[in-house]
Amino acid sequence: MKLLIVSVGHKMPDWITAGFNEYTKRMPREAQISLLEIKPEPRTTGKTTAQIMEAEAQRIFAALPQNCLRIALDERGIQPTTKQLAAQMQDWMREGHDVAFIIGGADGLHESVKRAAQQLLALSALTLPHAFVRVLLAEQLYRAYSLMHNHPYHRE
Repeated sequence: MKLLIVSVGHKMPDWITAGFNEYTKRMPREAQISLLEIKPEPRTTGKTTAQIMEAEAQRIFAALPQNCLRIALDERGIQPTTKQLAAQMQDWMREGHDVAFIIGGADGLHESVKRAAQQLLALSALTLPHAFVRVLLAEQLYRAYSLMHNHPYHRE
């Protein structure tokens, strides 16, 4: 199983990159996390927010692998517990699904991306900075994997 984080944004602060890399290097070969950065649409072209989000959506669709489970991150999505995420990850592994987690840019995800996703996932009811979400998601995927394998990282 491959876990792909598709995230609008590039040139992240060093602390974002370091945090993300810390959790990805902990993942085993059978559940590797990779990052695909999508170039954000420039905010200085006079385009409306809707036009910017549509342009970013087109880039996301062009970059997504063909046969993967698509999960869009949105604060209105389901908020699983860590145990529920671990159970879901176990199902993905058993079924051999590659999973793409889609993180929007500064304005969020275009509705077309949300509609095309098989699931909407919220890491919190709070609105989170899109750069930080990639770190938090990588940590939660590592935590779910460690829980599946009785690793002491996750404590109840």
